Amino acid sequence: MAVRAAVLPAIGAPLEITGVELPDPGPGQVRVRLAAAGVCHSDLSLSNGTMRVPVPAVLGHEGAGTVVSVGEGVTHVSPGDGVVLNWAPSCGSCHACTLGEVWLCANALNGAAAVYARTTGGTDLHPGLNVAAFAEETVVAASCVLPLPEGIPLVDAALLGCAVLTGYGAVHHAARVQPGETVAVFGAGGVGLATLQSARVAGASRIIAVDVSPAKEELARAAGATDYVLASDSTSREIRALTGKQGVDVAVECAGRAVSIRAAWDSTRRGGRTTVVGIGGKDQEVTFNALEIFHWGRTLSGCVYGNTDPARDLPVLAEHVRAGRLDLSALVTERITLEGIPAAFDAMLAGKGGRALVVF
Repeated sequence: MAVRAAVLPAIGAPLEITGVELPDPGPGQVRVRLAAAGVCHSDLSLSNGTMRVPVPAVLGHEGAGTVVSVGEGVTHVSPGDGVVLNWAPSCGSCHACTLGEVWLCANALNGAAAVYARTTGGTDLHPGLNVAAFAEETVVAASCVLPLPEGIPLVDAALLGCAVLTGYGAVHHAARVQPGETVAVFGAGGVGLATLQSARVAGASRIIAVDVSPAKEELARAAGATDYVLASDSTSREIRALTGKQGVDVAVECAGRAVSIRAAWDSTRRGGRTTVVGIGGKDQEVTFNALEIFHWGRTLSGCVYGNTDPARDLPVLAEHVRAGRLDLSALVTERITLEGIPAAFDAMLAGKGGRALVVF
């Protein structure tokens, strides 16, 4: 029986809601019925070609659902189990994995090149970022499913697969925010809001949210921001004014734009840390001069998937959720159907905050 899915027929083309024929899970595979899938900016980046994937493809990489069936050799989940999708499973054997840096696994996205299903018209389909979560059901490698932690609602758990892991990891693993430090977060979308919540969990003394939209202030403050700054040419000066003219200890950039990366750097104190989470295009070039790099003594670092190990970090996140320190529902601004995904893409382009959640 065919399932409905949002198919990207070509780079730059609109998504098409169509029927997809899924095979039975083979050895080492799992079939999952989706409960929900988050609409992440990375999906937009895939659709417009900022990030390249084989097409036609079913996008969606942030999801949770229930196991329908498993293939031979799968023992860590069974039919009926709730699971969170892991779009970047580590291979365990490449150079990065042997160093313990599983978020940089060289083989994590190999599955995206495979044909995992076909449309009802017979067209081969690829699974966007391995898991093809913009569909009622999907078939994935067993390494792409993690057991749902106890006490976490299945629909809300979809956000654990990308936004929350990334925001939490950016704060706790990449920037390593310490209690009492000051933090600025650039971009108050889904990942940015998760980063604000995570900075609060880390015990930051002052948390400054920065965004181009005044409409996001309420969301940002609810997530933990103590201050809200509208992005402008004077952003770094405003942040310095809020921090005794020093700048923040840590700036986390979640927008992937050259202007905000530069502003995050300029807002960081001498000797502080600037962490870039946002995925920008090749045309987004950031420049520094040699003297300022020496003088300011800052650290500028990239951050992939929050520098997390999902298998290790998911239970930690679940404990924060159960304790009320992380609020998954506060990250969701709209619940939509598959047909609503194109409008959610438009909202992201317009700079609207939060996360649209496809509920099946």
